[in-house]
Amino acid sequence: MRSVVYSSFDMNRPIGVTVIAAVFVFVAAYLFVIGLLMLSRPGLISMAAGAPVLGGLEVAGPYAFILAGVFGAGVGFGLLRLNNWARRLAIIITLIGVVLLIPGVSSSVVDFQVGKLAGEGLQIILRATVVWYLYQEPIAEVFHNKPGTG
Repeated sequence: MRSVVYSSFDMNRPIGVTVIAAVFVFVAAYLFVIGLLMLSRPGLISMAAGAPVLGGLEVAGPYAFILAGVFGAGVGFGLLRLNNWARRLAIIITLIGVVLLIPGVSSSVVDFQVGKLAGEGLQIILRATVVWYLYQEPIAEVFHNKPGTG
């Protein structure tokens, strides 16, 4: 049987889930603020500010930033509350992120851009690790047996 390391803030939530949720909330806040700034002061911030996170959706404009921010915050707070739907959405979003990185990796190999290849390769490794972690049986059990439901 594997053991799970729990957060000191909430002994019922694994620390890895807390970290992943914090990343989702942080990125969501970033996207939301950038979207609001784009609406309030057009031209102040480039749409490229969301490219690393939105994977092409940034060209849809500030509303895409705001929508992605709200959606990401929902997933992050759902993870903090140990909602299984949030775990599944986090896995799906992270897998989509991996798929969206593949063309950049291919381009980096063809153009022999070692720095870009290393950066995007590291992103794929981190995202694959998140998916692997959230799929682990002990972690999934925490979501299925969350406190206060049984």
